[in-house]
Amino acid sequence: MMQESNIHFNFGARYYTLGTLNNQTRSVWFVLHGYGQLARYFLPKFDVLQHNGIFVVAPEGLSRFYLEDVTKRAVTGNNRVGATWMTAENRLMDIENYLTYLQRVYQEVIKELKCPVNLLGFSQGAATASRWALHNPTYFDHIILWAGIFPPDMDFEKGKQVLANKRITLVYGKNDPYVTDARLSEMTNLAEQLQLIPDVITFAGGHEIDEPTLEQLA
Repeated sequence: MMQESNIHFNFGARYYTLGTLNNQTRSVWFVLHGYGQLARYFLPKFDVLQHNGIFVVAPEGLSRFYLEDVTKRAVTGNNRVGATWMTAENRLMDIENYLTYLQRVYQEVIKELKCPVNLLGFSQGAATASRWALHNPTYFDHIILWAGIFPPDMDFEKGKQVLANKRITLVYGKNDPYVTDARLSEMTNLAEQLQLIPDVITFAGGHEIDEPTLEQLA
């Protein structure tokens, strides 16, 4: 008879940073990429922030994969790799692992530094940032959900407590094919369950990070 077992062990992972971290740092932003992205390509999109005295940290999803299957790669020669925070397979363990990893990155970066902390999640990273916020509620001041929404399976009672005194901002491009009317309606419903009224910022673009909007947020 087949039986599933779990095991815990030390696991190495990487993250990237942009800017200078010292006593003059205005704030720290943790930016979480979307599905199929890598942190080293995602982070340069936030270059404008470092010119505003902001230190930017880009953790990376712990699961990586080729963006094209083996048959297509044999034809195109495209060996590009992306990362994901979780999939439907063994999702609860994926969530547990990335929450542990994100908090370890936080502790490594912040240490004794005292300055505002922002969490930004892009697309799939929005759900990741939301779960992290509830897992470690004292470690941020502002959460930005960019082209993404709260996870529908979150703990709403805990969310009401944790997010009550936090700044919440929803950002999306007006031409983003993934941010449909149904998706926005879902976000409104989730925010109501959390008793929140997020700030909403839109821009004339698609599923992307928009530099003028970042400057506005900074």
